[in-house]
Amino acid sequence: MAGRIPQHFIDDLLARINIVDVIDGRVKLKRAGKNYSGLCPFHKEKSPSFSVSPDKQFYYCFGCGAGGNAVGFLMEYDRLNFPEAVEELAKLAGMEVPRDEGRPIDHQREQRIKRQFEALEQANAFFQQQLRHAPQRDRAVNYLKQRGLSGQIAAAFGIGYAPPGWDNLLTHFNDVENATELLEQAGMVIHNEEKQSHYDRFRDRIMFPIRDVRGRVLGFGGRVLGDDKPKYLNSPETPTFHKGRELYGLYEARKHSNHLDRLLIVEGYMDVVSLAQHGIHWSVATLGTATTAQHLERLFKLVPEVIFCFDGDQAGRTAALRALHTTLPVIKDGQEARFLFLPDGEDPDTLVRQEGETAFSERVSQALPLSEFFFKSLTEDADLSSMDGRARFSNTALPLIQAMQPGLLKQMMMDRICEITGLSMEQLGSVIDLHQVTHTASEPSPMEAPPPAPEHRSPMPAPRSSQSGQRASRNLVNQAISILLHRPALASAAPEASQFALVDEPNIEVLIHVLEYLQQTPDSSLGTLLVDWQDDPARRADLMLLNEIAHLDPILGDVDAGALLQDTLKRLLTRRQEAKLDQLLKKSRQTPLTDEEKRDLQQLLLDRHR
Repeated sequence: MAGRIPQHFIDDLLARINIVDVIDGRVKLKRAGKNYSGLCPFHKEKSPSFSVSPDKQFYYCFGCGAGGNAVGFLMEYDRLNFPEAVEELAKLAGMEVPRDEGRPIDHQREQRIKRQFEALEQANAFFQQQLRHAPQRDRAVNYLKQRGLSGQIAAAFGIGYAPPGWDNLLTHFNDVENATELLEQAGMVIHNEEKQSHYDRFRDRIMFPIRDVRGRVLGFGGRVLGDDKPKYLNSPETPTFHKGRELYGLYEARKHSNHLDRLLIVEGYMDVVSLAQHGIHWSVATLGTATTAQHLERLFKLVPEVIFCFDGDQAGRTAALRALHTTLPVIKDGQEARFLFLPDGEDPDTLVRQEGETAFSERVSQALPLSEFFFKSLTEDADLSSMDGRARFSNTALPLIQAMQPGLLKQMMMDRICEITGLSMEQLGSVIDLHQVTHTASEPSPMEAPPPAPEHRSPMPAPRSSQSGQRASRNLVNQAISILLHRPALASAAPEASQFALVDEPNIEVLIHVLEYLQQTPDSSLGTLLVDWQDDPARRADLMLLNEIAHLDPILGDVDAGALLQDTLKRLLTRRQEAKLDQLLKKSRQTPLTDEEKRDLQQLLLDRHR
């Protein structure tokens, strides 16, 4: 298949496919008014929060925020890439997928990556075969037995063995074309520049294959059997393997259960395997790196709760603080992160073998919630009896809370700071700009006026915004976005997107991007926008916000959508003028204005009078 799939075909395909039919074959749906609802397939829940709209050909989960069109659903549920999802839908519609020859894809790169995956699978088969039949296999088998692993659990995780020697894998690939270059690109062999030769990266090591969510081998972790260093050796970064995104054991955990409700994050491969051996099939490990925001965003799409597991020593506490700082900007209401500290000298592998599943699970149930660990770690060495100590504590805590997503957890942590320090919100305002940490509850904080009634209601948390501000400002921009997503044809009569460049409101850049897209491609729809933006790295960050806003219906009763949009956009432009007017008036009190600024001020005052 050469070239990009033409946009007109995607539009036609989405118009022919009924998203309810696509999803109903995978998720049990029930009619709920004009929509359908069911249990979300992307996170654990007991009551339905997953909704499918046949009118809008769109799905959305109020619990985890997953949403999109039929293509996006297949990509997420069936773990397909974009072309594969389009192909699957085309089969249902009895259509053949054309390709745009004017925009060719990189055939050579696709072939290289495909061959790398094939080479990694072949290497994995070789390592597993060596664990069964290699002359030196006894050392490897005895090691696994000493660690309490059965042959069944070793097979479930695909554990293998790289025998001693410098070219075992190279020799195994003798009959493969360009094998040396292929294995080097896959990170399996190393080039010795001095001798102009290659040798196997993994030698005399227990081999743990690292898989993606589709089960494809991306790379390996190797545990040494002797005294060589390092004890664990990972595959290097390659076009198929990115340590900051992948988690060992996630594929196996999801394979064991389609309905995970929590995941335990541990440090090592053997921890994951040993826990599974003892009945705890819901652990994952980072790949020699600290937990990243990408890891957490990925996990929170799958489960509502993650538990970090650390050694109880100083190194473990340092790692826990690093994980805390990573988690704070990511976590949202409805999600939970907890912190488990093990006794000194113990790790999950040794501890679960000593005390078994029940006792270890009891430890997990007693793990510290994020908020408790946050305040415990910051107050342990703080002198809260003095004003200086309270100020230092506030200076440390407030920026961390400031980075959090708007929601009840953020609000309650702010309230806790007030309790600990004995300070009011007004006093905390001297430490940090409270506009960045405003409360989001229905009761207004002492630092802000009561918000106006929301322009539309939703059980969802408020969407993320580029900055904090009055709730009405946030709703005004989101209302314009929502109308455009539901009535894209109205964009042609709206002011040009560039006119909103100086508007200083949360999410205004997203509104500009939506307007630009719809005005430049007049026949577009919400479905085509989602498809195009999914393919555009610069726009992917906006998709979650659009998923939330698109599920709202800003049109109340028989209100004219076009008139409402014009009024909304006019009010936004008026705010731009008011802000500019205030700026010029303030400047005029401090310094003389230029002739051009005087003319602008006069015109703005005239416009306000009108």
